Amino acid sequence: MKFTLSWLKEHLDTDASLSEIVDAMTMAGLEVEEVIDPAAALSAFTVGHVLAAEKHPDADKLKVCRVATKDGEQQIVCGAPNAREGLYVAFAPLGTYIPGADFSLDKKPRKIRGIESFGMMCSADELDLGEDSDGIIELPKAEVGAPIADVLGLNDPVIDFEVTPNRPDWLGVRGIARDLAAAGIGTLKPDTIEPVQATIDNAQSVLIEAPDACPAFVGRVVRGLKNGPSPKWLQDKLKAIGLRPISALVDITNFMTIDRARPLHVYDLAKVEGSIIVRMGEDETFEALDDKTYTATADDVVIADERGILGLGGIVGGESSGVSDETADILIECAVFDPLTIRRSAKRLGVNSDAKYRFERGIDTGFMRDGMEMATRLVLDLCGGDASTVDVAGAIPAEPEPVTFDPARVEQLLGFTPGDDEILRILDTLGFKKTGSDVPWPFAVPTWRRDVTMQADLVEEVARIAGFDQLPATSLPAMPGRREPTATLTQTRTRLARRALALRGLSETVSWSFVLDTHADAFGGGDAALYLDNPISSDLNVMRPSALIHLLLSGQKATDRGYPGAALFELGPVYRGTEPGDQSLTLAGIRRVEPGRDWAGADAITALSAKADALAALDAMGANTDNLQLSKPTGDYWHPGRSGRLQMGPKNILADFGELHPRVLKALGIDGRVVAFEVWPESLPAPRNKAKGKKSASKSKGALALSDLMPVHRDFAFIVPDTLAAGDLVRAAKGADKALISDVSLFDIYTGKGIEDGHKSLAIDVTLSPRDETLTDSQIETISAKIVKAAEKLGAQLRG
Repeated sequence: MKFTLSWLKEHLDTDASLSEIVDAMTMAGLEVEEVIDPAAALSAFTVGHVLAAEKHPDADKLKVCRVATKDGEQQIVCGAPNAREGLYVAFAPLGTYIPGADFSLDKKPRKIRGIESFGMMCSADELDLGEDSDGIIELPKAEVGAPIADVLGLNDPVIDFEVTPNRPDWLGVRGIARDLAAAGIGTLKPDTIEPVQATIDNAQSVLIEAPDACPAFVGRVVRGLKNGPSPKWLQDKLKAIGLRPISALVDITNFMTIDRARPLHVYDLAKVEGSIIVRMGEDETFEALDDKTYTATADDVVIADERGILGLGGIVGGESSGVSDETADILIECAVFDPLTIRRSAKRLGVNSDAKYRFERGIDTGFMRDGMEMATRLVLDLCGGDASTVDVAGAIPAEPEPVTFDPARVEQLLGFTPGDDEILRILDTLGFKKTGSDVPWPFAVPTWRRDVTMQADLVEEVARIAGFDQLPATSLPAMPGRREPTATLTQTRTRLARRALALRGLSETVSWSFVLDTHADAFGGGDAALYLDNPISSDLNVMRPSALIHLLLSGQKATDRGYPGAALFELGPVYRGTEPGDQSLTLAGIRRVEPGRDWAGADAITALSAKADALAALDAMGANTDNLQLSKPTGDYWHPGRSGRLQMGPKNILADFGELHPRVLKALGIDGRVVAFEVWPESLPAPRNKAKGKKSASKSKGALALSDLMPVHRDFAFIVPDTLAAGDLVRAAKGADKALISDVSLFDIYTGKGIEDGHKSLAIDVTLSPRDETLTDSQIETISAKIVKAAEKLGAQLRG
């Protein structure tokens, strides 16, 4: 919604500045998006008067002008063909930014063919005021040094703000002025609408066959008018807010829409046959005024005559009955339509008009007769003609139910009160009239505020106008006793996991839970039940089976824009079906195999990098990562032989990791190689209780136990079947003696000469950490024998 400051002041008597008005609108709940002040952009340009214009001695097409400016007489070299003595021009001094040409004048005089020029005389194109660039602007006679914005009438700021759905009265300038008057920013001017005396009878009959969709239709005929261009004042109003003037009749309807939030429609009576009928559609097609063709069904309310559709009621008129310069007789429509019907029809047909925008929110039913009188007066003043009587088909909706209001509730609900007198002033200015003296006070609700239905609504109005900034900040009283944290165990765990991943250099993202269907198919999703009935975009039409999809696309986009080596993660839901158990929480991450350039060398990114990320997340969430089992993932989007799965037992899967399959990357348009992980936080078991009836064990780690004795390292090499995972061997060796073995790590894998087919050699480094005394050789040998025995249980043999 846009309006100009001068338009607002036609309804509001105020001396407030533009910034004060904008601040008052914001505090009253009108969300101002932008203030467009053309005078500010032209503030550096002033009126100059050309005192003399002589031919440049060294250039045929240049003139040397002597110009009277706000800085005194200046010499300006100009190439405009219309530069001449006596002309009033738009003068730009040295250093001025020229918006239309997008450059700034030098701060020092510039020599043009040997003669200095002390500024510039501008064309309309150079000032962004039009496309005329053949000559400089010829201003009317004005005071030298006056701002050209004042001379050209461009000193009227435009305010653009967002309207909430419950406030259709804000879609008219008068409604905005009313709220500002209540906020104390000025006084609302009286609304004097005098009825137009009828001079002819209204012979045009209107029949309503769909009263639920159109309760009332107020009509009036005007004959013998002359349509044509609207006057300059009306054209300027519409142009200032971005509307294109068309003709006097059409411009009047647009003016009423913006000024009073009262959409109207005008029919050329010469193109109407018989009675006008308001009914539901019958699968009829018609040409609309927006040059599109629409089909009206039984769900759409239409305005028709005996031949067919004249337009969609409350949405868009039809071409067949549109007015033109030849129009002499018209019918003015001032109707009310059911908001839900309008909204459904407009959404189905994809129509968006100013009328639809207002009717779907609900218009002021109490302004139907006055709106007709106001529109008729404008038609007679601008186009002439004779007006008929006003006829009403149907019944104008009744006024809203009154609301009782106890002023004491203001302080009870808000914590402060502006006082009874101020409460009455606010509500009275907003249109709520007190109809009795008893407490609670009875109030009549105005027809433009049907959203007010209870006492709390009036309290909200008082708070809104008195100022939400006046609400006292009062802390809630402390509750006695100890209270448990509000975060759930999963929320606490995932917060720690996100920190751990961030410390490993991964950046967190937040993306849609919807993906493209072909991308979902690549990750084993795309079930028919997961398609969206009304997707927000054609490439986001199905629920995602994996959070890796958007991470991969984001990483590729970063590479395309010159930022390789993306490392990203996300916490969010994934979907495998529509049942409650089919949604699960995942913590997913990727690393593109694009190591950065570094003089010290960069670590290679492999599937083990993704494993380390997954283990870091699980460790942060409290998992015992030393005892996790390693297996192969079942998802076919993982690369075989370069991926793995971490689990607790045969069924409790905690994470998948590894390199993604090239086929999947190709399906998503991803270049190169990518390693990734998916962690399932909800699969991690809750901490065990200490004992029955006791609180759960602490989530903190035990005390750090360090030994003063040197650790002992022993290396072992085992020949194992190819099918044996190295992690199983490491886990078995570590469990051989939990008291003394502090760490086991794999340092070599060998296949080839000396190793029979189907087998491999795994070499591990075992760290023994004595606690009380230095280990003897016999103790070390005993532990070594335990390690060998544990490995043999897996089918491993000590390599000779």
